[in-house]
Amino acid sequence: MFFIHKTFFSIILTLTLFIIFISIFFVPVIENYNLPNSNSYNNPQILDFNPNGLVWPIPGYTQISSYFGKRNSPTSGASSYHSGIDIPAPQGTKFIAVADGKITFTQFLGAGGYTITLSFNNFKISYCHCDPNYIVKVGDTVKQGQIIGYVGPKYVYGVKGNQYTDSTGKPTNGATTGTHLHLGIRIDGKYIDPWSFWGQFLK
Repeated sequence: MFFIHKTFFSIILTLTLFIIFISIFFVPVIENYNLPNSNSYNNPQILDFNPNGLVWPIPGYTQISSYFGKRNSPTSGASSYHSGIDIPAPQGTKFIAVADGKITFTQFLGAGGYTITLSFNNFKISYCHCDPNYIVKVGDTVKQGQIIGYVGPKYVYGVKGNQYTDSTGKPTNGATTGTHLHLGIRIDGKYIDPWSFWGQFLK
């Protein structure tokens, strides 16, 4: 009888220690990978893909639908040389500041549609095809990981001078065939391939 109780106690003790071990070493990792479902991304230290000091602009969305460089124009008015990368995401998806900086542009910008520009040092980061209901304004100082906008709709109406439409004639949010974030990076005024910052980490 004593032997049975001793064995039972040993099993309970072992299970308890195992649960404590799991909670200490594995739960924080699980929580980090659940981060894209959170309503806030204000802790860039635990964001995935943080090479070269820049965090990925849309946590949880890493597919690229159009890369930097030469391409076939996807729609009328779109350039055959792509100055950034396209990240497909549903309308309303949050995107974040890739680094600390200042908002220097929030307007409709031709093929880029509704656009937000984040500037820091000699960098300018363009977020294109945004939601027109901006949550930041020119002059705002933002922190890395801060939510600065949302992926916009495919169609926008009442934009003066908007020359972009789809095959049905509906006015689009710049030169776009669907909802996505176009991310452009300029260093000293020259566009560079954003994939060079994150590509090896997202494969």
